[in-house]
Amino acid sequence: MLSITALSDTNKSRSNCSQRMDKITTIKGFKDILPDETGKWQYIEENARRIFACFGFSEIRTPILERTELFKRSIGESTDIVEKEMYTFTDRGDESLTLRPEATASVIRAYIEHALYAKDNIAKLYTIGPMFRRERPQKGRYRQFHQINAEALGIEDPRIDAELILMLTHFLDQVGLSEVALEINSLGCIRCRSDFKKSIVTFLKGKEKDLCEDCRRRITTNPLRVFDCKVQTCAEIIKDAPGLLDFICTECSDHFEKVKDSLQLFNIPFRINPKMVRGLDYYTKTAFEVTTNLLGAQNAIAGGGRYDALVKHLGGPDVAGIGFAIGFERLLALVSMKDKQFSDVPQLFIAALGEAAQKKAFVFCNRLKLKGIPSEMDYTGKSLKSQMKRADKLESLYVLILGDKEIAENSAELRNMRKSTQETVELDRIEEIVIRKIQEG
Repeated sequence: MLSITALSDTNKSRSNCSQRMDKITTIKGFKDILPDETGKWQYIEENARRIFACFGFSEIRTPILERTELFKRSIGESTDIVEKEMYTFTDRGDESLTLRPEATASVIRAYIEHALYAKDNIAKLYTIGPMFRRERPQKGRYRQFHQINAEALGIEDPRIDAELILMLTHFLDQVGLSEVALEINSLGCIRCRSDFKKSIVTFLKGKEKDLCEDCRRRITTNPLRVFDCKVQTCAEIIKDAPGLLDFICTECSDHFEKVKDSLQLFNIPFRINPKMVRGLDYYTKTAFEVTTNLLGAQNAIAGGGRYDALVKHLGGPDVAGIGFAIGFERLLALVSMKDKQFSDVPQLFIAALGEAAQKKAFVFCNRLKLKGIPSEMDYTGKSLKSQMKRADKLESLYVLILGDKEIAENSAELRNMRKSTQETVELDRIEEIVIRKIQEG
């Protein structure tokens, strides 16, 4: 006979077993992209590939897992990404690995490792894929998120800065994004930025108690990061700080003027934002963001800038570079696609009644697929009414109604689901007729 204690333990065991049998869901901050969404993703990707190719960019695909040192050296150890947001772990070989938090470092690593500069001193590369950061999930922002990145290497001329921005704004326009603004700034070079950092430290002295904990630490590690802080009290303090443009050298100032002149050649409106520093340490000279007022505080859709010292810093040749990243999820949330058909729909559905009709339908359906005509049929032998409901649910363009009577008469009924019209067609010519009807629209 079980004791009360034993019964209690048994119930607990059953409860634990029940908990273990609960359905497994996605990790917080991660998201499934379902079939009714993937068409929109493909539409964005196809536009990116088409437009970027016109500007001379080629696709590169890098691993999602890299050595942690790559991101520490490129992004900067004092950035929020490296300090708090990276998914980093030690593998069985006792090596520190990180899921990539951004794409530029990986692209540069591949550029150096495979000596792409030996083939051509200019490289224009783009990549589309997932990135990983452990941030607080919010609208349009996930812990696994996706980016479209473009990188141009080996060109110092400021016109490439404007060309990259032109490509970005053209792409956003082509996918239907409106109500955006372009903000630009110059971050200067390593030499002229030194005096600016000193002035910021001087400005912040005596105000430490009003800054957030992160910004108090940044004063000694990387004072420019204070400009990137999203805490309201810090933003209020820093709005009266000196501007970087007052400190840039003649060379950087001339570069920035030529970027602005080049943008004006294409009537691209922009606003100079002297407080913009971007969130990564490798940026120099030109920095830019495309923003919208439709996303709340996290208002950037895309951003980028020049990183002339990064390739050499990571062990490669001394070549200039500039790039940008577009937040895929944010872009999807903003782009209007109401009039576009994205879900895959069959062009023909065969409603077959009876065993002989099912056999012929199976042959017709798959022969049409082999000829590039998306086709479906019902395998369950349901009633004509049920099969027509399924065809309607699938949004099929045509339905071929086929039964024993039709087979005996060497005919079938072809129904246009958009126009609600129906005609009798010869069974021997059904493939030819269906292909012609679809091609005619």
